[in-house]
Amino acid sequence: MGFAHNNVLHSNHFRKDWQRRVRTWFDQPGRKLRRRNARKAKAAALGVRPLTLLRPAVRAQTVRYNRKVREGRGFTLAELKEAGVNRKEARGVGIVVDHRRRNLSEEGKKLNVERLKAYKAKLIVFPRNAKKPKKGDSTGADLEAETARTHLPLPAPYVHEEPRKITDDERSFEAFKTLRVARADARYAGVRKIRAAKKEEEEANKKK
Repeated sequence: MGFAHNNVLHSNHFRKDWQRRVRTWFDQPGRKLRRRNARKAKAAALGVRPLTLLRPAVRAQTVRYNRKVREGRGFTLAELKEAGVNRKEARGVGIVVDHRRRNLSEEGKKLNVERLKAYKAKLIVFPRNAKKPKKGDSTGADLEAETARTHLPLPAPYVHEEPRKITDDERSFEAFKTLRVARADARYAGVRKIRAAKKEEEEANKKK
């Protein structure tokens, strides 16, 4: 390696004991097995309860990712109220509550209310004392029904439309022109309003 021009001389350190600092991952298969056994133990400890808690379906943040639907932190108090779920009893039946979250759209609220109602319809609450069931506990044939421990799947992020022919109106529609005209109308609305008011005033003065 030659040197040219008035540059800084290299001071390369190639005598470090790098073999001692290499991060190995030989315990990966063992860790995988340990995690699997921990999941099994947790599932056995939960009895017949669902393996995961029920969380709301929310849109991801920012314009870049808001086309995606993911699980949120917890249901809002408004969603629980509309679905007829007591917020104090919700956590006891596997529903997460987030008192900070707010509903910013009717569509999102409706989606989560339907999600709660679907969960309630499938929910089986075993009484602590079979002879004295409390209010809200399942009774009769419900207790003998088959139980599934999987959580409710998230809804589709958008509804797919069936392929169809383009109509004549759609073909003749000029999207760019429409957008520019709407932008111009919004921009000059104030000026045009002032101009129209001034014109009316001048005409009123002429009549006098």
